Amino acid sequence: MSTPLSGRKAQAARNDEAILAAARAVFMRSPDAPISAVAQEAGVGISALYRRFAGKEDLLATLCADGLRRFIAVAERAAAQPDPWAAFATFVGGVIEEDTHSLTVHLAGTFTPTPELNDLAQQASDLGDAIFLRARSAGAVRDDLVTEDVAMIFEQVTAVRVDDPGRTRVLRARYLALLLDAARPGARTGALPGPGPTGAELGARWVPR
Repeated sequence: MSTPLSGRKAQAARNDEAILAAARAVFMRSPDAPISAVAQEAGVGISALYRRFAGKEDLLATLCADGLRRFIAVAERAAAQPDPWAAFATFVGGVIEEDTHSLTVHLAGTFTPTPELNDLAQQASDLGDAIFLRARSAGAVRDDLVTEDVAMIFEQVTAVRVDDPGRTRVLRARYLALLLDAARPGARTGALPGPGPTGAELGARWVPR
């Protein structure tokens, strides 16, 4: 049984949660926004923010680490499903529902990744690749897809965003259903034009700009 946090620690935890939520909102709008905009969005003083984070780079790294941990949790739950297609569809839908991929890609190149982030990214990549390759080996997805195509599906669907969060979820579910249907072997009417993206192409976006 966990011990309840003291009043001061509980307040600090609430501040952390508010700061990270505010940072997600601010940096999704503009990755170049100053850290003071995060404090304003969170409704905390700038000193409270700096007590928790050394600076903008530290905050960005923490945001990305949080997103990768969410991604990993989704992948682990999906991988436990016995049916390869269900595991794949649950994985893709879960990552989009968590909205972690759009944030990490949005922040790519705006800071230098830490060793912890590199480790988390590798773990996330390995889990996602295993789910995809299991589905392809079972004939559940078309054989001309590559693992990197899944990252492009994430980006295409999470690019759908309107002012109403509820409508955003509905629209994303709509276009995800279309793309998942297109990933099925029975949807294939010809070869996909050109090769899929490479890991090098996707990774190049993480080089600091």
